[in-house]
Amino acid sequence: MSFTWTQHRFSGGALALDVANSVILRHNAGQSIDRFATPDQLDSFPAAAAAFCAERALFGDMMPVKAANRPAFIGLREATDRYFRSRVAGENDNGLLAELLERIAAALRGAAPGGLDAATAHSALRLIAMPDPERMKICRNCGWLFIDRSKNRSRAWCDMTVCGNRAKASRHYRRKKEETP
Repeated sequence: MSFTWTQHRFSGGALALDVANSVILRHNAGQSIDRFATPDQLDSFPAAAAAFCAERALFGDMMPVKAANRPAFIGLREATDRYFRSRVAGENDNGLLAELLERIAAALRGAAPGGLDAATAHSALRLIAMPDPERMKICRNCGWLFIDRSKNRSRAWCDMTVCGNRAKASRHYRRKKEETP
């Protein structure tokens, strides 16, 4: 399945979260889609990240992950998702931080300088040391991880123009349906 990387695909607020969010509908096994399942989609991600990622000034242009390093990169993606999803939910660590750090180290050992895998590993390290960990949230609509940078910390959706509008339209539809006799 081919698609275009758009601004919405980079609404996590950090490269490591955008990589973790590359699995669409992760919480629904029957409808889940891995956007990195085909090599061409994974290879096109770094250029899109350089254009749209919130951390693009830190990482700039990135090279695709070498074919030999893809399993380590996917392992980093999955460990990132597990650890931060658990942290947002306030669950016990249960070794998830240690696993993430091991995956970061493995990705860095095989990464080429300036590669997507190295940049993702550094982004994950920045998130671990994040000064306001309560700003990280899970979108109420799609389940993606994102950083809430709103002034009052009340953001509920990864992207207001997509998930926020969908949620508001759904609420409006339900209200109108209830009003109709």
